[in-house]
Amino acid sequence: MSNIKAIFSFLLLTQPALLILPTSALDENKLTEYSVVDQLRYDFLVLENELWNYVLDVADNGVKEESKPEMEVIRKFGDFGSKINKLSPRGYETALAPLENVWAFAVVKADLVSVEAMYATFRRFQDLQLAPGKVPSPRAAWRQMAEAILTEPHNRVDESLVRIEGIVANGVYRTVAQELDTLKCDTNQSAQQVLYNLYNSIALTELKGYTMIQFSYMLLKLYNEGNFTKEAQQQQERFESRSNAAIRAIKAAMEGLSRDLYRCDPRKHVKGKTYEEVTQLLQGYVQNEVDMNNEGTCRENCAEYKYTKSYGCYKNLYCRQQRNCAGKILNCKYYDSDMWICPASPLSGRRYEYIKYESGEVLGRETACFRGQTKVDSWWRWLFWHCSYCMCLCDEAGPNSDRFFNLRPVESNMTHNMVVTGLRFVKVNRVFHLQVQEGLLEPFGKIDETTLRWVPVDGYKITDRNVHNGQDYHQLSWEQRALDLDDLQGDQGQLVTGVKFKKIGSHLNFEIRLTPFDFKNGTLVDPVNKSIWKDNPNTDSSLKNPRLHGPIKPVHLTRLNLYQPDIPTRTTSPSVPDSSTDQYVEFVNSDFKKDAAQTTVPFIDIQPVQSLIAAPLSGAGIFHKGQPHFGGFVAPKLITYDFREHLKAIFPEEGDVEGVGSVEMN
Repeated sequence: MSNIKAIFSFLLLTQPALLILPTSALDENKLTEYSVVDQLRYDFLVLENELWNYVLDVADNGVKEESKPEMEVIRKFGDFGSKINKLSPRGYETALAPLENVWAFAVVKADLVSVEAMYATFRRFQDLQLAPGKVPSPRAAWRQMAEAILTEPHNRVDESLVRIEGIVANGVYRTVAQELDTLKCDTNQSAQQVLYNLYNSIALTELKGYTMIQFSYMLLKLYNEGNFTKEAQQQQERFESRSNAAIRAIKAAMEGLSRDLYRCDPRKHVKGKTYEEVTQLLQGYVQNEVDMNNEGTCRENCAEYKYTKSYGCYKNLYCRQQRNCAGKILNCKYYDSDMWICPASPLSGRRYEYIKYESGEVLGRETACFRGQTKVDSWWRWLFWHCSYCMCLCDEAGPNSDRFFNLRPVESNMTHNMVVTGLRFVKVNRVFHLQVQEGLLEPFGKIDETTLRWVPVDGYKITDRNVHNGQDYHQLSWEQRALDLDDLQGDQGQLVTGVKFKKIGSHLNFEIRLTPFDFKNGTLVDPVNKSIWKDNPNTDSSLKNPRLHGPIKPVHLTRLNLYQPDIPTRTTSPSVPDSSTDQYVEFVNSDFKKDAAQTTVPFIDIQPVQSLIAAPLSGAGIFHKGQPHFGGFVAPKLITYDFREHLKAIFPEEGDVEGVGSVEMN
């Protein structure tokens, strides 16, 4: 701090009449890690320095009115206004709309709207002066504009800024942060994003107000309406103080705030639009014991048949009336000897609507049976052996079973500086793909929203030539049906540029591609050579081959149990995230009693996950959401970039020797 004061003292002694910024403050490299609003603050202070030097020089030399010296100020302010407008083409109104019912935001919004309205008038007036062939307005009109900005009784800009400062000091960011948990399904932004957008909105409005005030003082000084340098100095000091206080407040409020972004349940679940299913992976199947061994005997009981297949159809009994299981028959159990079966429509993918046993027990939901019930009875053979009908699971790969996950990497166009901004599951040709949304990365972590697009997936078919299981796609089966649930993040200075699934043992494992980037310039850094793929390093050691992967930390993955799961779309309560990293979920059959085990769960949430205002990502994940006793949904999540690291005051305080220093005018 003492070094900065020494610089100030020297400059003020050598040029006491001018507004001077210390030379060290004009080093743009100091702002490499700062946020976009702070960069604008910096840019304006440089412009302010330049224009006050110009204004004071004009005032000292008595330039005549006919030369229109104010046009230089008008042009420079017009150029800077264009930079402000480019910050957010859509504005922050959309991003902050979900906060309309938050009292703390409503209080500050009134003053934000007031300043924005005056700024819009200010900009329109400027644009009129700069239009081709336009004769500039007389000084009287500009004087009225300046006086309206400084002294308008019902809309004084400086009074609005003071009120905004007070609201920030009283904890608007902290209060809004406390409300975000109840709004998470309405914002389509991570909690940290909402607060960061609120900060940018307030800071940008304050900057607009400050530019209008300084413009007005400059203009009145040019018109010899007074000195105004003292007033300008006071406004600058207040601007510095407000900026530093706001930085402290927003960083404290953002501490520990979630950067996760995912989709909540839609108002109505619609297959093919909001969710998809893995079909007929494990499905309840009725089979008689006599058909489940190659000898055609009934010597055992249902529980003995843990892993078998269908060997025939004894005397063309009920086995001839239903779709045969041509795959593995698993985990059979005995309920009762005689039953009524309500067959399902072949178009439904189910085998049965429900099964009602003679004892009264029902598997599935007993409803009107439009296709007619079928009576199915077990029988005795030679008085000794009971040929029982068993309730089993059928694992049958075939044209009706969509059980494939893409293993090919999916990446943004890094050559053209595109990064991943969104994720969604899509099912194409019976294969589940993770599809990425990409957008053009710009300086300070912004995304050019006009470039957003969903990258087309590889639309191959599993029957295509040179397309192979285990290489291009993974086929689920009884033995290989686990999906790892992980949140993956890069280091600070890395962004997500790709995602993929890979096989580790019997598990389907998630990976992200991370690429370093230059925050200030908005460019990916050597993506070909410096990008890396990252997975969860805590993957169970039993799932990896040490000879291929080296030493592995022996952390055990825990299974997320789906206890007696019903069809997830039957719940009346919204799904909530219930998994954590280092877990996995297995695709299983729905509950026997609730659904006759006819459905594979969990379902796949195919809603697109993208931010309301596009943002770069520092991570992504796969997670499960649901309700107890329901199968739930597997879904992707985004982890938005952590902008907190770039919230640093550009005005030094005691003990701080970085950034732009305070300045003085005589």
